[in-house]
Amino acid sequence: MSASCIIAAARTPVVPRWGALRNVPTFELGRAAAMACCRQAGVERHRIEELVAGNVLGPGGNPARSIALHAGLSASVAGLTVDRQCASGLDALLIADSLIRSKQASVVLAGGVESYSLRPKCHLATAHGHADEPMDQAPFTPWPDRDPNMHDAAEKLSRQFGIGRSRQEEWAIDSHRKALNAQLHLTDEIASIPEVEVEGDGFARRLDRRLCKRAKRLTATITSATAAVAADAGAFCLVVSEDMANSSASKAMHIVSGATIGNDPEVPGIAAVDASRKAMQIASVRSSQLRVVELMEAYAVQAIACAELLELPPEATNVGGGALARGHPIGASGAVLAVRAYHELAKRGGIGLAAIPSAGGLGTAIVFSG
Repeated sequence: MSASCIIAAARTPVVPRWGALRNVPTFELGRAAAMACCRQAGVERHRIEELVAGNVLGPGGNPARSIALHAGLSASVAGLTVDRQCASGLDALLIADSLIRSKQASVVLAGGVESYSLRPKCHLATAHGHADEPMDQAPFTPWPDRDPNMHDAAEKLSRQFGIGRSRQEEWAIDSHRKALNAQLHLTDEIASIPEVEVEGDGFARRLDRRLCKRAKRLTATITSATAAVAADAGAFCLVVSEDMANSSASKAMHIVSGATIGNDPEVPGIAAVDASRKAMQIASVRSSQLRVVELMEAYAVQAIACAELLELPPEATNVGGGALARGHPIGASGAVLAVRAYHELAKRGGIGLAAIPSAGGLGTAIVFSG
């Protein structure tokens, strides 16, 4: 089977909902990131054979197809939209990898897109019509008593692993610090959006203990400072065959292995652990060998638990900050991790890991080689 490589990766700024991207539809967010990939690699749009995009919140109607059409790709590009909640963007990459390895395609755009600001409002149907209040969280299991609110699930991790508020705040403060320090180095990966004035990931700030103390409490130990904010963004990678990568002048990052695994839906935050272990086992890689780790930070407690269980090297983990300092554009978040991994590995070389847990007890991880 043919190996697959990423030869370009780009994303829009990640902006908290109702911010500068509040009026930008998903197909425009996706087009901006996808076309930036083509420009990076010098690949003409007519060569793209498929576009796979994670999207969770809507608007439905196969957003991947809308992105392909808006980007001016060939009408033959059908588009494939993936919904595996937070893991969708990384799973889109695994689908692209399968298409390349099975020789069904040789050039695929894969990533994710989400507009939290423009998400449709959903109302659950009842025997008497529809509920007055819109549905805030979709059901992730068929059992209401085993389908926790995400804040409550994070709090359960805090109790299970003894990770208190202070440690969570320390992780969040560090995430913002690293994101601010990395701002000047992120310009190569961030695509501009026509007629929208926004410079980089604007949410990162000088978070400190004083600000953390004032943060809104969400549960006993989880606060608004230690939970990622809902956000808008698009992110894509250009995935090609090894033969094409060898003929390209762009830096190539091999997709070595990947895994998606279901776990206990009541403890979704650590679902990325088993997926990471499986992906690393397939690749014959140990945690100590990782030069770059992009680990999802939906909650600080979740990131801490995953990092400790996997024994991830701190000096390699989220070196440019994480979702706590950017925001969480659900369907795009996994793709943002892949974009970050590509650009960090281009500078550092070696082996990288991107890992993300997902609602419902799902986890996805990919091992890359720069």
